[in-house]
Amino acid sequence: MGLFDRLRGDDGPRVAFFGIDGVPYSMLAEHFDEFENLAALAEEGSAGAIDSIVPPESSACWPSLTTGVNPGETGVYGFQDREVGSYDTYVPMGRDVQATRIWDRVHDADRQATVMNVPVTFPPQRDVQRMVSGFLSPGIDKAAYPDDLRDYLDDIDYRIDVNAKLGHDDDKSDFIADAHETIDRNHEAFKNYIEQDDWDLFFGVYMTTDRVNHFLFEDYENDGEYKEEFLEFYRKVDRYLGEMRELLPDDVTMVVASDHGFTTLNYEVHCNEWLAQNGWLSYEDDDHDKLGDIAEDSTAYSLIPGRFYINLEDREPRGSVPEDEYEAVRDELKAELEALEGPDGRKVADRVVTREDAFRGDHDDIAPDLVVVPNHGFDLKSGFKGDDDVFGKGPRNGMHSFDNACLFVDDPDARIDDADLLDITPTLMDLLDIEYDRTAFDGSTLLS
Repeated sequence: MGLFDRLRGDDGPRVAFFGIDGVPYSMLAEHFDEFENLAALAEEGSAGAIDSIVPPESSACWPSLTTGVNPGETGVYGFQDREVGSYDTYVPMGRDVQATRIWDRVHDADRQATVMNVPVTFPPQRDVQRMVSGFLSPGIDKAAYPDDLRDYLDDIDYRIDVNAKLGHDDDKSDFIADAHETIDRNHEAFKNYIEQDDWDLFFGVYMTTDRVNHFLFEDYENDGEYKEEFLEFYRKVDRYLGEMRELLPDDVTMVVASDHGFTTLNYEVHCNEWLAQNGWLSYEDDDHDKLGDIAEDSTAYSLIPGRFYINLEDREPRGSVPEDEYEAVRDELKAELEALEGPDGRKVADRVVTREDAFRGDHDDIAPDLVVVPNHGFDLKSGFKGDDDVFGKGPRNGMHSFDNACLFVDDPDARIDDADLLDITPTLMDLLDIEYDRTAFDGSTLLS
């Protein structure tokens, strides 16, 4: 580490952040006897379960985690968002994030950041030292900056993401092998730039954990066929994080976090089918597959995950609900969603949150009117092709949860109790000793 230390000098404290997408704290804590590196990080620093955001979907979570503000400020609400004043939808990318990212704040403080594999960062920014975009990127050739990074990633057969389609097979062997290969390549690249770059903030995300959870989490929780393979994968995650911690000099604080929790998936809930069967939604004809195909007499529609919109006059192009009826209509829909039960008799919704309670900011013009935070086991879907049944089951057996995300800070003075995703960026700013306006964040530092 001599050259690395000489490059750095004494320019202030540094932070190495490692994201483990979708990893629940309780699962890790239950196996601290096996996950000895995370156990040591928890014992010598601070660790615990934290809450995610509404809605707990990676496309919304990572912009909020990396900015410290809610989707009303980031302008990203999920994997699919609606254009203002239109029924057209789009998949949000990095350019759609309207709030200031943590690495931009580092850059503004005349310090350096290396950013690797963070979801919703495509295309890569040119104002950071080094970036390879993560989830939703089309490929390394367009996702990496500068050129020498792209060339290196090509040389090591770097993987941005797992081939999730392999998880649809009954035999998960190929999927598991692909997950190992992907995280191996991620780790190799992270390790290389941890050692090589003159950074103040290293920010890297292992997305593969989320993919493994989607297809193997029920096996883990219910002693299924692939439980041992699940645990073996996480032993590798723990080993890799331990290797990273060993590499870091004394002036670097290591932080590990997930963007949401995870639980077993019992039922997929086809929200637009439920709306159609209960008189809230209809289509212009039988050939429909997108939001723009809804009929003008529709009262409400849904986008994933669990976001519900009133078809409001003067907001939606063919809005049918007058402004003076909005509150009453929304209250009625909220009550019906709160009463909705699954085939097992359990309530689908843990709670139904209004837009005023969930979102605030300059970019709340496309905010949903209601968001269902589901009880564990109910995964909310919202396609427009139509389904035979409201409740079904697809190839995935794990789903996101609002609660039980994880946070580890290699600092015993960090307080994790009652923390949430929005507290991470201000905490990183404090660890970096970079001044900031505390009103710029919805969260607050976890350092006393």
